[in-house]
Amino acid sequence: MGKRDRLGGLPARALNIGLIVYGSLDNLSGGYLYDRKLVEYLGRQGDRVEIIAQPWRSYAGRLAENFSSNTLRQVETLQPDILLQDELNHPSLSWLNRRLQARWMGEQKPLTVAIVHHLRISEQRPAWQNRLYAIPERSYLNSVDGFIFNSQTTAASVKQSGLLRLRSERLTGSTGSLSAVEGSLAQRVIPNVIAYPAGDRFQPEIDEAEISARAHLPGPLRLVFLGNLIERKGLHTLLEALASLPGETAELEVIGSPAPAPAHARRIRARASRPDLAGRVCFTGALDNAALASRLRRAQLLVVPSSYEGYGIAYLEGMSFGLPAIAGNLGAAWEIINPGENGFLVAPGASAGLAEHISSLGADRARLESMSLAARKRFLAQPSWDQTSQVIREFLLELLAARRLPA
Repeated sequence: MGKRDRLGGLPARALNIGLIVYGSLDNLSGGYLYDRKLVEYLGRQGDRVEIIAQPWRSYAGRLAENFSSNTLRQVETLQPDILLQDELNHPSLSWLNRRLQARWMGEQKPLTVAIVHHLRISEQRPAWQNRLYAIPERSYLNSVDGFIFNSQTTAASVKQSGLLRLRSERLTGSTGSLSAVEGSLAQRVIPNVIAYPAGDRFQPEIDEAEISARAHLPGPLRLVFLGNLIERKGLHTLLEALASLPGETAELEVIGSPAPAPAHARRIRARASRPDLAGRVCFTGALDNAALASRLRRAQLLVVPSSYEGYGIAYLEGMSFGLPAIAGNLGAAWEIINPGENGFLVAPGASAGLAEHISSLGADRARLESMSLAARKRFLAQPSWDQTSQVIREFLLELLAARRLPA
């Protein structure tokens, strides 16, 4: 008898997987961390995972990648069971996936599964721009065989987007545990799973006594911003909030890379150098894990007021150190943050409301302490990266078992 996994009697097997991403998997964003942790887990299970890297380009350059043969050649060489694709790559795959499928006419093609962190059209921008961006995103979403969602919010955004075309196609041979996205997708069964990100990258040995004592340390409230210096992360809103408060209220450490959006990063640094913020803001750039853990351990409040987050791994990682989080109220941060208990949610650009929350916690350290302990408790309730990756691997095995074989 062969080894069995815990999937209703399905035989365990090693998977041959291709993963399409832009650039290097070592990118520091939360989405890349999610992909990287999944790859590490799959490797430990004996699976083969080959990274297929597409080049970072302008948006127009990404669209042009649909007509390149580089990705096709790599996939044909690998001959994967499953082709995972970060949905971030959708501009480069919106037509390429159809070319890929045509190569396997009359043969068993690899199953194509999208890892969806958030839709591009969910981001805040003029409506006419999102209408244009919706064209390739719609084409891409309708070209895949399954979805891995990082949150309830992301799953709902796909369901409610209107991007998926209705059709009566169904997979056969399901093991019974594959679910279909409901609502507008009811006529097209698209297998999917929600696999929540984790925050246990650091696994800090920190106890309640240390968290409580830190909350009552004298001096300005120690704020930390964690994220790439891109407009969506809302650092400009945080700087305006901080500038409106007396100098002794709070100080800010900004941890994140300026590389993804150099022009915006320069504007941020220029704003922080003005007299009303002089000496109150420190930029560290991107940090390795040890240095980042040290900074998070000494901070008292994590503030990343993004205009949209597909989930928000940074909030969980801060909570692993007992840091309450202030986040934007659009996207999935509500799945992590219970306002008034372990953090707050603010509207995009609401610098006045953000300043009020910072000021109140700086003045009421007993409340800061209770929220800090609640933040740590919330982190402890989150699945680990291994648990999340196991959910995904079992979903992939089920997809292979449920696939419709060629006639």
